[in-house]
Amino acid sequence: MTRRTRITIALALTALVATACSGDDKSNGLRPLSLKEQASSVVKSGSGYVVSWAGVLSNANRWHFGENAVAVITAVDAAGKEVVHMEQPLDAVAPGASLPFSGQVTSSAKPVRVKIDYRPASWRAASRIPSAFLAFPASEVSTDRLPEGSYLVTGYVSDPFLKAADGLAVTALLRDAAGRLAGGGTAYVDDVRAGDKRRFVITVDGVRGAVAKTDVLVTTWGATAKPYEDLANAGAVPVHTVAPTTEPFVKDRGYQTINDRRQ
Repeated sequence: MTRRTRITIALALTALVATACSGDDKSNGLRPLSLKEQASSVVKSGSGYVVSWAGVLSNANRWHFGENAVAVITAVDAAGKEVVHMEQPLDAVAPGASLPFSGQVTSSAKPVRVKIDYRPASWRAASRIPSAFLAFPASEVSTDRLPEGSYLVTGYVSDPFLKAADGLAVTALLRDAAGRLAGGGTAYVDDVRAGDKRRFVITVDGVRGAVAKTDVLVTTWGATAKPYEDLANAGAVPVHTVAPTTEPFVKDRGYQTINDRRQ
């Protein structure tokens, strides 16, 4: 084997290793999503058993979106047989943010144990700095207990961006007095425009015990970062939209530098 041949083989192996590692989160310095919280319940219904769940995925990467993640919900009966297997596509997780999600499915057999897992996300570098991805404010949130352990959560959601949000997912997370996640539910609102408020109504079933606190988190709807980035690229609504009504000062009362000796 000649020296040129050995060099060619070495370069080819180097390229192969680099290609194999390019899709590895660790090689890119990216941390995988983590399932921060989860809760589930099983309630008897006329058609069988209703399995409800809620969870929170956390993205520790400040400059990357987590896209195309899928929650995998499984449940087994008393004999250990799998009676529920549900794959739930999730919305994109913004850089340095959390993604709440919830869902329901009916089972003819009685589950005794429910598990929430997820398939890893793909990563996409954010086109804007993290502070450009503003939170969607939720206001006038009210939580009311309904018969048979259900809760009704209502309120309003706003759009902090100049561009109208085509679709937003609003998730209510119910917590007990110790702050533990007790359950959750999700509703969707469309065409949320700047300067306006859209009402949401969420019903959460299968909550055990009293609810002491409700967290409402709003995210863009869609498995990719595009909806959120389109809003951020359009710009934020100005914080001050009303011109001042007082007369300006005759003399500037602001800070003067040491070298500025003007009187």
